[in-house]
Amino acid sequence: MSLRLSGEPYSEYVKYMRIGKKEKEELKVLDEIIEENHVVTVGEIPLGLVQIPVNQIAGTKNTGRGVSFSKSFYPILSEKSEFAQKWMSLYRAHIEEGIREPIKAYEFMNKFYVEEGNKRVSVLKCVGAVSIPGTVTRILPARTGEKENRIYYEFVDFYRLSELNDLCFSEEGSYAKLQRLVGKRPDEKWSDDDRMNFHSLHLRFKTLYEEKGKVNPGGTVDDALLTFLNVYDYSELMNLSVSELKEKIQKSREELKLREGSVPELSMSPEEKVGKKINILAHLLPISASALKIAFIHEKTAETSAWTYAHELGRLHLQKTFADEIHTSCYDGATEENISQLIEQSIADGNNLIFTTSPPLLKGSLKSAIEHPEVKILNCSLNTSHKYIRTYYARMYEAKFLMGAIAGAMTENDKIGYLADYPIYGMTANINAFALGAKMVNPRAKIYLEWTTLKGHDPFETFRSHEITYISGQDMITPKLASRHFGLYWDGGDYPVNLAMPVWHWGKFYEQMIRKLMKGSWKDDEISDETRGLNYWWGMSAGAIEVICSKHLPIGTARLIDLLKNTISSGGFNPFAGVLYSQEGVVQMDMDRAFSPEEIVTMDWLAENVIGYIPAMEALVDQAKPVVSTQGLGGKQGLGGKA
Repeated sequence: MSLRLSGEPYSEYVKYMRIGKKEKEELKVLDEIIEENHVVTVGEIPLGLVQIPVNQIAGTKNTGRGVSFSKSFYPILSEKSEFAQKWMSLYRAHIEEGIREPIKAYEFMNKFYVEEGNKRVSVLKCVGAVSIPGTVTRILPARTGEKENRIYYEFVDFYRLSELNDLCFSEEGSYAKLQRLVGKRPDEKWSDDDRMNFHSLHLRFKTLYEEKGKVNPGGTVDDALLTFLNVYDYSELMNLSVSELKEKIQKSREELKLREGSVPELSMSPEEKVGKKINILAHLLPISASALKIAFIHEKTAETSAWTYAHELGRLHLQKTFADEIHTSCYDGATEENISQLIEQSIADGNNLIFTTSPPLLKGSLKSAIEHPEVKILNCSLNTSHKYIRTYYARMYEAKFLMGAIAGAMTENDKIGYLADYPIYGMTANINAFALGAKMVNPRAKIYLEWTTLKGHDPFETFRSHEITYISGQDMITPKLASRHFGLYWDGGDYPVNLAMPVWHWGKFYEQMIRKLMKGSWKDDEISDETRGLNYWWGMSAGAIEVICSKHLPIGTARLIDLLKNTISSGGFNPFAGVLYSQEGVVQMDMDRAFSPEEIVTMDWLAENVIGYIPAMEALVDQAKPVVSTQGLGGKQGLGGKA
């Protein structure tokens, strides 16, 4: 018996048919996509029965299957057609009993193309179904160098562990980052409970995030979720009610405007922008306050950490320079777990400006900044793009170039050792600048790169086996562990001889930062691009970086270093200019071009005269992982990384 053209199925069909006819484009056909784009495929993988996200169904597998539908699977044939009657019968069956029979589809580049069950897809889409059961076969494209292809293969690796197919990211490294942020090891598989819990959070976030429209049209909802998980711990979010989650999303709206992986805008100099200047104290201080109160929050103490010692010298310089105008205090022992509590304590103590002095403290700093917009919080890290806090660092690669030139001039066998600690943003530029400096004065110089944070590895054994005596070691002295093995030194005798030392002048850095704030430049520095944050990245020109040379240097070498130092400080020389080669080949052939600051920050290759590699996360000791997880280059190495 034929279905009467009246009642709910009929009116629903007509409604969706009208929507479909307004869509100008036709359904995409997978066979045509592959043929027209000359896609090379390398095999098919049966995935079995899976839940297919409706919003990822992009078309049909074969030509001719989609002539009855618009590009979004709305029906377009006349309500009097045989097709319409079948559609309405299926609609009625779904309303009365529900559609349970799986469709058959192919997955290609994280999109699904229907081979059997087009009308089922159309009906379920029209009634608002989130997913559809289907028997799916994955068609694998050949690997290419294109970004979309690389991201897809990251998804394939992630799917092998999680069996989640409803996540779409726009930046490389995102799937590996999600794996880490939900508390999974790079190679750890998800359980059924893991998938169920994540689906719950994913759906709630997506619904709440899209209530007022996407704040970042250039990215995906999942890009925003990843940014959100960079602020709040996954376990914390799982226990929130819908209203609590909604409140946190609303507070984080500015942060969610950022594209995951976006490069921040870099402030390269403390020079003031032209404009009206106001006294920042009027904005940071209550009327009754007599001094700006500044807190410095450190991971370790000045006695046990060279890094903290350098920042404490900076704090003391700041206190001495501004005397009664400011008051500073320090809080030691910060961790990823307690940083939020320490910031809360520092705010309760009346601090208006807070510096957290190491990268692992970034996440907690950001979380506190969202909760306390009245307080200015800055974190010492590089290449971190956030709206609620600003970050700062110093251009150490300028000093490393000078030290490389010294090492290249001094080495007797063309071999130089380089000790690095963390494979993070900025470190690769330091290594390459050192290598380029050595090569400039000695074309035969080879840099033997060793990492102090590798598991079960003695870098000095490598140096000894290669008869390397000139070594670039740690930058700073740890007071409690005084040693002469710092800076650039010669280690070929009874005791090391220090030749040059890079200096982080945090005192000058902080002094100029406070002077900027007092002149009102916090507002002047705000950028209009909603997808980027702001990093202060100052170098020799600002006095933030210096190289101290030993009397042991030959006069000619010392003069050369002075000349190079002055040229770099004046902006007349960029170590990363002209023809550049990596271990893999040519990086840049233009003699007249210099790398931009953004290219230097995100550098992930090693110069051709470097012997060594960038280690993956799993090769590092546990205490190094918090820094690398926040600032590391490993995101581009996929879920497993490379050694």
